[in-house]
Amino acid sequence: MENWDEIKTAYQVARIGTVSGAAEVLGVHHATVIRHIDALEQRLGVRLFQRHARGYTATEAGEDLLRVAKATDDQFSQLVGRIKGRGAGVSGDLVVTSLTALVPRMVPLLTEFQRKNPEVVIRYLTGTRLFRLEYGEAHVAIRTGSPPSQPDNVVQTLSRQRMGLFASRRYVEEYGMPKTWEDCGGHRFVGTSDDQSRAPFNRWIREKVPEAVFSFRSDEDRAIEQAIHSGAGMGFTAMLEAKANPDLVEMFPPEGDEWSAPLWLVTHVDLHRTTKVQAFLTFIKAAAKDWDL
Repeated sequence: MENWDEIKTAYQVARIGTVSGAAEVLGVHHATVIRHIDALEQRLGVRLFQRHARGYTATEAGEDLLRVAKATDDQFSQLVGRIKGRGAGVSGDLVVTSLTALVPRMVPLLTEFQRKNPEVVIRYLTGTRLFRLEYGEAHVAIRTGSPPSQPDNVVQTLSRQRMGLFASRRYVEEYGMPKTWEDCGGHRFVGTSDDQSRAPFNRWIREKVPEAVFSFRSDEDRAIEQAIHSGAGMGFTAMLEAKANPDLVEMFPPEGDEWSAPLWLVTHVDLHRTTKVQAFLTFIKAAAKDWDL
């Protein structure tokens, strides 16, 4: 774009939601904000915002612009900090994403990092959706499975996610402990809704116990975990969290590394070397050495 002022204006309107709020942040008259938005929409030939009585709401095209502008603004801020000699500081938003299953492990770490860097604001995004680093949706992603292959990403090994097959004591009292895999025919399992899940432990159970009866399925890791705790059946959960819960009983020991998967630290090349991201990468890699995986 040849006019960054218009994009910057649209970014602030999308972020704040009102023309007056954007004008105050930018230090311009509200008429200037409206003029910039109108000119940018005309140049692009698409509506970036829906106008209504409460303000402006970004359209899908506006959301795309917001993500790109956010990443660009972040890079400009880092550049200005380095130019002014303040690049050694760690401040501003730090957006981290991971699977929901890692929440118990990540939240204490993120809290500790923020405590050590009080000028940082943590934004933690979880779920199965793949947040796009190239659009600035996150600064650091923690992913599992096959190595991420998106272009322009920097991928580093973090650790391994080791899983175990557990059930609650209530379930064991009701259904007993199977001695062999052949004894699992009358038992209940808790698992994912995705029959094609590529997680190694899900692939393994489909092959090892093809007749397994899944009495509870969900696409949410936390729901699966709670179902296991509630006695719905036996299921796979992270060893680190399961071993800390005295109400869970390990049904079978892991068979080598068949149930584990690598954890990857992923950053975008444009933000990888920024002070904030490097500080967090150093912090979490040191913390991961103590993970009992």
